[in-house]
Amino acid sequence: MLKAIIIDDEPDCVKLLALQLKMYCPQIQVVAECTDSQEGLLKITALLPDLVFLDIEMPVMNGFQLLEKIGQINFSLVFVTAYDQFAVKAFRFSALDYLLKPIDGKDLKTAVEKAEQRKWPDKQQLSLLKQQLQGGEKAFPDKIALPFQNGVTFVEIKNVIYCESDNNYTRFTMLGGQQHTVAKTLGDIQEVLEERNFLRVHRQYLVNLDHIKKYVRGEGNYLTLSNDKNIPVARNQKERLIEKFGWL
Repeated sequence: MLKAIIIDDEPDCVKLLALQLKMYCPQIQVVAECTDSQEGLLKITALLPDLVFLDIEMPVMNGFQLLEKIGQINFSLVFVTAYDQFAVKAFRFSALDYLLKPIDGKDLKTAVEKAEQRKWPDKQQLSLLKQQLQGGEKAFPDKIALPFQNGVTFVEIKNVIYCESDNNYTRFTMLGGQQHTVAKTLGDIQEVLEERNFLRVHRQYLVNLDHIKKYVRGEGNYLTLSNDKNIPVARNQKERLIEKFGWL
């Protein structure tokens, strides 16, 4: 069994999550239910949980401040949040797990299954997520976190040339030829990167506009990128290219 602590300043949310864990995740033993962040900090130190469900917005000490006081994080972490849609996008690309209130039972089971793999978050992951959540829509970090089987790779967005769909996976092609594959759909990635100078030009491709070298019109209708890769442009996306550049 995994020992879990729930920390949320809303008592009803704490009780409901504890009940859901009992129903959907019998392998989880809730050893503490905390409605105060300071109490939560003490319980983590005393009980050494395997898993912590942590609300972000709490009085006195928010979730990030609590984690900073802990120092080394040696437990799995699931954020519980009622944030709006923009903030949820930050979570999708942070490589950190989250549950959106009201919590769905299926999502809870998935989060616990990930926690059982004992992939503990590191400081850089938390810092990037905090920057995204607190900076507002116009303040983006220079890097994104790409999760893989044994950890997380942090890459600079400017070095991503294009992203290619592979069913439920997406392959990132970088400057220098490196490639990274993540278990996220291209649609999920589009939601985040199209706000950062990327454009979905084809059902299979999302390109970094800074890496476009040439556009060939006519029957071909394709882009040549900085690595000399040719990317097809769907007819219905040509107008979006025109809007972005204004010279087609």
